[in-house]
Amino acid sequence: MAVIVGVRFRNAGKTYYFDPKGFDLKPKDQVIVETARGIECGDVAFGNREIDDAALTSPLKAVIRPANERDKRILAENKEKEAQAFDVCMKKIKEHKLKMKLVSVEYTLDRSKILFYFTADGRVDFRALVKDLAGIFRTRIELRQIGVRDEAKLIGGLGVCGRPFCCKGFLSEFQPVSVKMAKEQNLSLSPVKISGTCGRLMCCLKYEQDTYEHLLRVTPKYGAIVDTPEGRGTVVENNLITGMLKVRLDKRPEAAPLVIHRKEVKLIKDHQIRVDEKELKELKDIE
Repeated sequence: MAVIVGVRFRNAGKTYYFDPKGFDLKPKDQVIVETARGIECGDVAFGNREIDDAALTSPLKAVIRPANERDKRILAENKEKEAQAFDVCMKKIKEHKLKMKLVSVEYTLDRSKILFYFTADGRVDFRALVKDLAGIFRTRIELRQIGVRDEAKLIGGLGVCGRPFCCKGFLSEFQPVSVKMAKEQNLSLSPVKISGTCGRLMCCLKYEQDTYEHLLRVTPKYGAIVDTPEGRGTVVENNLITGMLKVRLDKRPEAAPLVIHRKEVKLIKDHQIRVDEKELKELKDIE
């Protein structure tokens, strides 16, 4: 068994395992660790716990020490320096006329590296920009291109629901979301209604998908052929939550559809929910 501690570097960020190295650490403690980016300060997501050695894919790096007052002072100073570096980088981007949007700037704790996060529609030749920034800050410079979802996670904001972005608040990793989910949940396929502020499909489409998949297995879909106590017919409307169906009977096609619960019908031939090529083409940019 190995003793580990979970550390995060951002609110709702991914949790990384470290060797506590004898320190008794508790959630919300701040610790100094070495990462691929350099020396950083992270928040303890969960305290010391034991896990099976087989669950570890590589040797753990050890916690250097719990953060002290000096570390916390440097963190506060870095925040001020990051704001200044952001302004400088913005000016240089304009000077070089680069088609990129600067999103965020981060210093490592030891100030051995500055990371600039940006978005762009395609590849950007930023070699001249890096050279200028290195000359100004006299340290290692790294520019990282990120996607619009990552941009939303870094910046934060309010979603269409009026609540803070899920990705900023509690989602540690993005889950795959597809247009098919929206269609299975009987939502309008209007990009305005199913996309978030980032312009991509809303992450919350994933939350209830398992429930909808179960209900779709037990509920005849639109277009399904069923037998009812009053004869055979075709489902013209269904409510997955309540289980109520509207069935147009073959013997009374002009009459109002029969309203009946799914438990009272026998499925003869179900229908498949598909996203056609035209819909996929129209919604390609938000998936």
